[in-house]
Amino acid sequence: MSSPYYSISEYYKDTYGEKVYKLPIKLSLTCPNRDGAACYGGCIFCSESGGSFENLPSYLTVEEQLEENKSYIGSRYKAKKFIAYFQNFTNTYMSLDEFKEIIKACNKDYIVAVSISTRSDSVTEDKLIFLNEWSKETGKDIIFELGLQTANYKTLEILNRGEDLADFIYACNLINKYNFRICTHVILSLPWDDIKDVRQTAKIINALGVKEVKVHSLFVIKDTKLYQMYKNNEFTMPSKQEYEENVIEFLRLIKKDVAVQRLVGRAPQEETAFCNWDTSWWAIRDEIVEIMNNNGFVQGDKSERIIYDKIKGV
Repeated sequence: MSSPYYSISEYYKDTYGEKVYKLPIKLSLTCPNRDGAACYGGCIFCSESGGSFENLPSYLTVEEQLEENKSYIGSRYKAKKFIAYFQNFTNTYMSLDEFKEIIKACNKDYIVAVSISTRSDSVTEDKLIFLNEWSKETGKDIIFELGLQTANYKTLEILNRGEDLADFIYACNLINKYNFRICTHVILSLPWDDIKDVRQTAKIINALGVKEVKVHSLFVIKDTKLYQMYKNNEFTMPSKQEYEENVIEFLRLIKKDVAVQRLVGRAPQEETAFCNWDTSWWAIRDEIVEIMNNNGFVQGDKSERIIYDKIKGV
């Protein structure tokens, strides 16, 4: 089955000449929307693990986690090149000195890039200046993973993000000054969004020069605010068909050179009250690919049409 979208694996092969895998790193951190700097309680969908469930314990050093994960992932997938991936919580929410130490620990021959998952309101220029210098010295690429989720400010308030679209735009513009790659996380089955919000989110990503996207469906993880809302029937979860339609529309609108890290995520079944309509992530992915192939849809085909129509005044 041919892929109608530009996958991250294709990008890695185009850029590094071979397979590349992420080595997740877990630090002892929190977020500014948990400790009161932005708001309290964290995102309503986020568990106490901070968005990661397969990581090694945070008491291990960065170097220990890199080596252990490389040993396992490298042997399993026959990989030799890796990305150091700071995954859970807000990985720039620390002092500059602390940040420098964790980044410097990634200067390994097998590391081709460092990916930093963080919030838009926690991107600061002092850390970007350091990363720019370190990247030039070591030859390592820098990627920022920012969680936009949606361009709808009302939905962002419901999610208790503690940041808005303006924060995301500001952070992207700041990161773009240093020519680092940006990966944006989006949730395309939010009960408070409609297809117009999906389209607007895609257009924002195009306008800001985002180079990668990570697409999620909405999980209901136990012991979260979202779980309580789910039990109280405070919202209706979109159907699997609606999610697939949203993903297809999103893919058709983003530019062709935006690398897609995933089309649907996954979470431990025992920790969730709702996850992917009780369907495996790969089955949903395959259904999306099949629908696109059967209809002749490809990533970016609508993005080019929109530009053409605007020029022609359609």
